[in-house]
Amino acid sequence: MECTYPLSEAFTRFLFGPISISLNNDSWRRSSLASDIQTLGAWRNSTLLCVPIMADSVDQMLSRIRTAKEVGADLVEIRLDYLKTFSPRQDLQSLVKQSALPTLFTHRKFKAKYQIISVVFLSSETFRPTWEGGQYDGDERKRLDALRLAIELGADYIDVELQVAPEFINSIRGKTSGKVKIIVSSHNYQKTPSSEELGNLMARIQAAGADIVKISTTALDITDCARIFQLLARSQVPTIGISMGERGLISRILGAKFGSYLTFASLEAGVVSAPGQPTVRDLLDLYNFRQIGPDTKVHGVIGKPISHSKSPHLYNAAFKSVGFNGIYLPLLVDNVKNFLTTYSSPDFVGYSCTIPHKEDALRCCDEVDPIAQAIGAINCMIRRATDGKLIGYNNDHLGAIAAIEEGLQASNVTTSVNSPLDGKLFVVIGAGGAGKALAYGGKEKGARVVVANRTLEKAKELASKVGGEAITLAELENFHPEDGMILANTTSVGMKPNIDDTPLSKKALSRYSLVFDAVYTPKLTRLLREAQESGAIIVYGTEMFINQAFVQFEKFTGLPAPKELIREVLVRNT
Repeated sequence: MECTYPLSEAFTRFLFGPISISLNNDSWRRSSLASDIQTLGAWRNSTLLCVPIMADSVDQMLSRIRTAKEVGADLVEIRLDYLKTFSPRQDLQSLVKQSALPTLFTHRKFKAKYQIISVVFLSSETFRPTWEGGQYDGDERKRLDALRLAIELGADYIDVELQVAPEFINSIRGKTSGKVKIIVSSHNYQKTPSSEELGNLMARIQAAGADIVKISTTALDITDCARIFQLLARSQVPTIGISMGERGLISRILGAKFGSYLTFASLEAGVVSAPGQPTVRDLLDLYNFRQIGPDTKVHGVIGKPISHSKSPHLYNAAFKSVGFNGIYLPLLVDNVKNFLTTYSSPDFVGYSCTIPHKEDALRCCDEVDPIAQAIGAINCMIRRATDGKLIGYNNDHLGAIAAIEEGLQASNVTTSVNSPLDGKLFVVIGAGGAGKALAYGGKEKGARVVVANRTLEKAKELASKVGGEAITLAELENFHPEDGMILANTTSVGMKPNIDDTPLSKKALSRYSLVFDAVYTPKLTRLLREAQESGAIIVYGTEMFINQAFVQFEKFTGLPAPKELIREVLVRNT
């Protein structure tokens, strides 16, 4: 059933203007629970952290609710659709009275792959049907009766779908205590609609009588989250805005910056009620969720893939240790230019750049450091505060080359009075951004550079810039002009989850005195393990990574890097 509510011209201008980070709409207070969360002493935002509870029985649910409280959740979403048997009055009463946390009840009908249902008791209650992405496929009258019963038993929130909201709200008018809040929700499992469509949807939900608006969409690109942020930042009523999927992760974290009423997080990794949910521990411990606010500066690592990155662990811990109001996120970016154009606010201030975007990112910069220009790629981008211009840098070569030199010096595999690399045959696998940086660094230290790449033309292009030689990866297998060569892998071959892959056979590795691998997840890659077994010195990618982190932290914050802390965090997470 289509229902369209016309938008006023003023509301349209208000909603569809350019995205702004500033939140000037705190005219409403979220709830007594949210207000009570404002603690004395350390400031914390008022966005609630809700954990979905999914189990076969009420007893199992109550146990998991206690666990959710222990790890720091504010309330729980009870997924009634997961119960093997459901006796409405008895089960709802047990859950309400015995829950260690406020509850939100959900009961969604089955729909395709993702299933959801909602009822919340300080508490919100929902019973989601199949046409809204849930598991429940029973009688619709009984479903709505269960929600009305939840209100009778003391639910604080009821989540009802937009399609049935007007009728449901009319049926309870004058029959509720003053405390119950009605969440009217819409779920889109295919895409994130346009700003105009989202605005129209927002108007329809408000017109239906919602106390709290909930809009959940699917992010097909990370830029889709910007439309959710826009909706949140400009909403004049309590609003929950989420974009699902890996590309929507930032919407679940930065919802606290843009004023989302709540966000969802799972109790354990992989057990989620909707795609893309982080864990409670990640939100609280990794992303410092409670301290995210309107003025928090956004940083992150731009890459594809990106879930393996340890950078968020390092930078968020370092930011917290020095009291810097910033957050660092994994940014799964498909198109760098689109990402930077969309998130052009002054609050999006700094990025690390990794595979495969180091070269594309350089082309998006307004200014490029001379070393990065010479390399032809960047690994760091800063938005200059005075004019908003993006400045590109590259320090990939510094950390890697320094670590390789240290390895050679420690093993006495050098007689040079200059760099231990001086005069060495230095084979670089890969001609992308990291390959360019290592080739440049090797040349600067006096090494004879050989570039091996899958595509010979790219290898030749890079080799010509550093006065080196170019070969294919196939040719590298039998490349043996001399013993004691140095090898540096700058490709992603061997990175999690493909840990059994290697760019070069163990037999070929016997010709090298030292092997470096830029991959650091896992720390000991197959390439490094087999090189070590072949008698070569090995240098971990973590050495390159950590030296980058020191430099980039100082560029991001203007403060000295807490080096010992960063090293400790990296050790714990590799």
